[in-house]
Amino acid sequence: MSKMHNFKFYYFKSISSTNDKAKEMADQGKSNIVVVAEKQEEGRGRFGRKWSSGLGGLYMTIVLEEKNSDKAKYMTLMASVAVAKTIKRLAKLNAMVKWPNDVLVNDKKVCGILTEIISGKKNYALIGIGLNVNQKKFDKEIIDKATSMRIESNNDFDIKSVSKLIIAELDKLYSYCAFGDYSKILSLWKKYSHTLGKKIMAKTISGTYVGTAVDIDRDCSLVLRLDDGKEQKIIEGDIFIA
Repeated sequence: MSKMHNFKFYYFKSISSTNDKAKEMADQGKSNIVVVAEKQEEGRGRFGRKWSSGLGGLYMTIVLEEKNSDKAKYMTLMASVAVAKTIKRLAKLNAMVKWPNDVLVNDKKVCGILTEIISGKKNYALIGIGLNVNQKKFDKEIIDKATSMRIESNNDFDIKSVSKLIIAELDKLYSYCAFGDYSKILSLWKKYSHTLGKKIMAKTISGTYVGTAVDIDRDCSLVLRLDDGKEQKIIEGDIFIA
């Protein structure tokens, strides 16, 4: 365990799930903590999907005291920008953010983010980050879609150093969120965006939409301009380059 700013880090070689461990610790009254593992046995992504969590990756969950559930969507954007900035700084790679919660390098996924707000006796936010750091290869099902910092830069990276730099970047961005300066977070996300300006297909609960991604609004929804000129807000869903 080490301390940086007001965060305490807890490192594990292998763990069932950093999110589960973080929840357990939060329920014991701990906050401003970071649970980090080099391997997860039961990693999960959005919508309960399995997240490949083998050795070589960085898997971490940040616990923040948070009463305002509306901030969860900004936390996802903040975390993706923090990861993109860290990759750029450490690996000199042009990392970009894909709405709503991925980071890409050379059009391949290098990181996924999952944010939850837990309400109960204590209210807190969990920000889960899965970053492919030192993996040299991936399972055949995802080999065309996934990459790692190691594959793209031909360098190995120290997991602890990567985790600390991400938290330092996130800490800076969180100060904007704490003071309600959401426009700063949105503008930084747009600067790193892989999504805006592209023609995409969005699959949502209410249907599938095809259009050009023109903006993200103050609610962090993606705004599509459809072929008939109308604008469509995408609040939640999966997007693909059309």
